[in-house]
Amino acid sequence: MTYIPQSWLGLLVLGGALFLSGCGGDEGTTSEAEQMAEEHEGDTPTATEAAQAPAMPVNGRTVSYGRQDETDRTGYLAEPANVDSVLAARGVEALPGIVVIHEWWGLNDNIRAASRRLAGQGYRVLAVDLYNDAVAQTPDSAQALMGRAMENPSRLVANVNTGRAYLTSETKAPRTAVLGWCFGGGMTFRTLAKTPTEYDAAVAYYGTPDPLSDEVLQALETPVMAHFATDDQAVSIEAARSFRDRAEAAGKALSYFEYEAGHAFANPSGERYDAGAAEQAWKRTTDFLQTHLYSEGG
Repeated sequence: MTYIPQSWLGLLVLGGALFLSGCGGDEGTTSEAEQMAEEHEGDTPTATEAAQAPAMPVNGRTVSYGRQDETDRTGYLAEPANVDSVLAARGVEALPGIVVIHEWWGLNDNIRAASRRLAGQGYRVLAVDLYNDAVAQTPDSAQALMGRAMENPSRLVANVNTGRAYLTSETKAPRTAVLGWCFGGGMTFRTLAKTPTEYDAAVAYYGTPDPLSDEVLQALETPVMAHFATDDQAVSIEAARSFRDRAEAAGKALSYFEYEAGHAFANPSGERYDAGAAEQAWKRTTDFLQTHLYSEGG
């Protein structure tokens, strides 16, 4: 795992800030990048005791889920410890899969814990890595990493879809979802914009929905659940409501929710963690995934 030396941060921030927009991964301005950093001021990426354990025993391991630019892509795969018993209980031959996209911090212990919790609901969960094994420890280094990654958004989408291909080919997942928080929430929307029919469900936590233009919404077939915070300066509630209205006008399946909380309210390692809002969003998310990954798929 690579950590970003402080001596590199100035160059990375300078080079990457022009590509950063909120938590969502659209091109933006330096002021927007600074606003994003302000939302995470004082935060650390260290998982705390607030992180919830999975509902059943799970196993997790690092896997290579494909190659990109002649380089192996490694992520974190979590699955129930007793897959056979879950298959029997659910009456299915293979577990559905979920591609998880990390926050702007990178694929860290907090994301691994969240992936294990999702796996405890009866899924194979692959947390992909969009930062090439780098993990941020401060808001400045996270800002730099996200800015550098967003120099080529299409490459990031290809990375996410490589994760989906791994789940369908290697684990035989009959249905797949994509889910992300913060930067990962925006990348969830961006992935849907590029592949509007490939996933059976998508869940985005406080990511900018800008990639889902009116034209893209017309092609979108994936049911979407979106969680937004009313007190979020990185992804404004006005932008969220505009997306809701546009999706409704397009006749798309959008489960839209607002929470009286701040940005990153579901991150148990953040200063703005809101246990009540986080648990409410979790229940809605797991019910949504159950409906689209199990109930409609047998």
